[in-house]
Amino acid sequence: MHTDFLIIGQGISGTFLSWFLTQKGISNIVVDEYRTDIPSRVAAGLINPVTGRRVVKSWKIDELMPFAEKAYTALGKHLGVEGIRKKSIIDFFPNEKVLNNFREKIAEGIDYIHMHGTEDYRSVFNYDFGYGVITPAYIANLREILPLFRRTLLEEGRLLEDVFDHEQLEVTPEHIRYKDITARYIIYCEGAHGYFNPYFGKLPFALNKGQALIIKVPGLPPDNIYKKTHSIIHLYDDYFWIGGGYEWEFKDSKPTDAFRQQMENFLKGWLKLPFEIIEHKAAVRPATVERRPFAGMHPVCKNIGILNGMGTKGCSLAPYFSLQLIEHILEGKEIEKEASVNRFDHLLARTISEE
Repeated sequence: MHTDFLIIGQGISGTFLSWFLTQKGISNIVVDEYRTDIPSRVAAGLINPVTGRRVVKSWKIDELMPFAEKAYTALGKHLGVEGIRKKSIIDFFPNEKVLNNFREKIAEGIDYIHMHGTEDYRSVFNYDFGYGVITPAYIANLREILPLFRRTLLEEGRLLEDVFDHEQLEVTPEHIRYKDITARYIIYCEGAHGYFNPYFGKLPFALNKGQALIIKVPGLPPDNIYKKTHSIIHLYDDYFWIGGGYEWEFKDSKPTDAFRQQMENFLKGWLKLPFEIIEHKAAVRPATVERRPFAGMHPVCKNIGILNGMGTKGCSLAPYFSLQLIEHILEGKEIEKEASVNRFDHLLARTISEE
C-alpha cells in the first residue's frame, strides 16, 4: 500500500494535517492507538485570546482565531456537526490585585477585554471582587470532531489502529516504509510521546500534566465560560468541564485523588449550585520550554517531519501550523521562524550523527 503521507497520531494536529491534505487531494494514512489519556481527548477545546493573570494577548491570536474559526467550521460541516462555538469568558477576579491589573490593561487598550456589564451572577457564584469579560473566545467541538473524523478514516481505510513501532520503520532518502505501507513522508503528531521519539526526542519539550473533571450542574447558565483561576465550560445539557493547572512533577498520566479533592473544595467555595462529579480525566501535555510549537522537517532525514509541542494552545495552534507545514513541504513556503523546528537543527543533526 502506498500513500503520500504517513501521519503518526490522531489528536488535533494529526486530524487537521490529514484533513487539509485530503482537501488538497493528497493521500494520507494515520497510525494511532486509541487512548483516552491524550490532551485532545481531555481538553475542553477552549481558545482564549488572553493569557493568564498578566492579561496579555496570546501569541499570534489575531491571526489564529479567525483561522481556527474557519477551519473548525469547515471540518464540522464536513462531519455534520457544529465545529466551533463563539463564547464570552466571565472572568471573576480572585483578588484586588488581579482586578487592578485588568483595569490597567483596559486603560492600555488591550483587545478582547472589557469591564463587567450589569449582569449579576451572585445567584450562582460566590465572588467578592467583580468580574471582567473576555470576548470573543471559542470552544472547538473536539468531543464530536475527533471521534467522527476517526470514523471517517476507518470507513475510508486510512487508519491503522495500532501502537506505532519504530523498530518496523525503514527510512531511506527515496521512501518511508512501515510494515506494508510505503510513503513519501512521515509526520509525527504524537503529543507527549514526541519526548521519546528517536528523531525529535532531543527537542526541548517541557511535559506537564493537566487534569479535569466532568461535572453535572443543573441550573448553571450554559451561555458563557466562567473563570476564576479554573474555567467552567459547558459541554451539553447540564454537563460542564472544569480543569487546568500544570503539574511539572508526576509519575504517570493517571488522575489523582489530590486533584479531585482540591477541585471539589474549590467548587464548593465558588459555586452556589449543587453539583455532581461525573468523570475525572488527566493527560500529559506536549508543552515546550519556549512555549512555541515544533513544525517542520528533520535537517538530515528530510522526509521525516514533526507537528507537535502545542501545549495548552493546541486548539488554536494545530490547525494553523498544520497548513503551514503542508505548504512548506509541497510548495516550499517558509514556516514561521518561532515555530519552525529548524531553529533546533544543531540538536537534531547531532542526534543522527551520534547513532
